[in-house]
Amino acid sequence: MASATFLEVLLAILIPPVGVFLRYDCGIEFWIDLLLTILGYIPGIIYAIYVLVG
Repeated sequence: MASATFLEVLLAILIPPVGVFLRYDCGIEFWIDLLLTILGYIPGIIYAIYVLVG
């Protein structure tokens, strides 16, 4: 389980929506992260890590 979280966080840093998509599919978290990533890469990363770790 820890390795899955590590992979998700690594993907959240590189491509934020993909990391969130692996856990939440096309839920609201994915769409929020996609919008934040489009508006700015750093907010997308921050939100993705917040969602995945929190």
